[in-house]
Amino acid sequence: MTLFRYIAFPFVPFYYLATWVRNRLYDNGIKKSLSYEFPVICVGNLSVGGTGKTPMIEFLVNALKDDYKLATLSRGYKRKTTGFQLANDKSDAESIGDEPFQFYSKFKEAIQVAVDADRNNGIKNLMSLKNSPEVILLDDAFQHRKVKAGFYILLTTYNNPYCDDILLPTGDLREPRKGAKRADVIIVTKCPDTISEVEKETLRQKLKPEKYQDVFFSSISYADKVYSQKDAMALEGLREFTLVTGIANAMPLVNFLKAKGLKFRHLNYKDHHDFSNLEIESLNKEALIITTEKDFMRLKQYEVLKSKLYYLPIEVNIDREAVFNDLIKAYLTKH
Repeated sequence: MTLFRYIAFPFVPFYYLATWVRNRLYDNGIKKSLSYEFPVICVGNLSVGGTGKTPMIEFLVNALKDDYKLATLSRGYKRKTTGFQLANDKSDAESIGDEPFQFYSKFKEAIQVAVDADRNNGIKNLMSLKNSPEVILLDDAFQHRKVKAGFYILLTTYNNPYCDDILLPTGDLREPRKGAKRADVIIVTKCPDTISEVEKETLRQKLKPEKYQDVFFSSISYADKVYSQKDAMALEGLREFTLVTGIANAMPLVNFLKAKGLKFRHLNYKDHHDFSNLEIESLNKEALIITTEKDFMRLKQYEVLKSKLYYLPIEVNIDREAVFNDLIKAYLTKH
């Protein structure tokens, strides 16, 4: 924890009061939440930082895209546009944000990808389309109380579960832990592959889920190849390279690459980093660059990097996957 966070501890009660009052206003109907007659699934968290929302959205897309017309709706963090934007062949990370652009790049033939800071306005625009979606996946909207989703998936990380955290600015929580009660499903993300049933039960007890909530555990698996816009290379065959990351927590990736015995130096930038021209010139001096898929969406626009830029894909593995999928499909069938 940084010195600033220690110093900021006296402000935690004020942040608690502000977020508690806001939630009570919505809970009691004083501030209005709009609900919808068609399925809206929200994926979010209580904390700032990376809990794995993007791979979770992709997991849902892969599970549902063959049976439903899907749309994803995100804020489009750090994009250089405003209002509602529907992704198309002219879209890029600057116009819709890196994560939505990742969705579009991977699934554009199967789903619609939209961004709007005002989620209700975004939903309204999506449903006004001639080919409107049957299901909308809301990305990072757990605190967007103006929308009342039909199904809430709450993510929390194995290394920093919300039950062990405190509010901003000293901790990482965006709102009090009681906000977890809005979730239908809680997923502990980024678990080690070796997690035991005993450890899962211990975490369940710490999270204290409500009777209507089920708790799942997920892990990340990395591909055995890295990919560019044109080709792929086996991960095991890589010699020295530069790892470039602009994500909330790069340590799982770093540890994975080290465990493989690979030699690399790590350039670690802040989450959603906007690369300057000077930084691009510096990166152009590197012989080989490996990055995350999200960072690749921002960096692939630079022609000078195309021949040396590769990304390592990841995917989510959920324990009791069939049970989880059945819960989602039961909700969709009901609606």
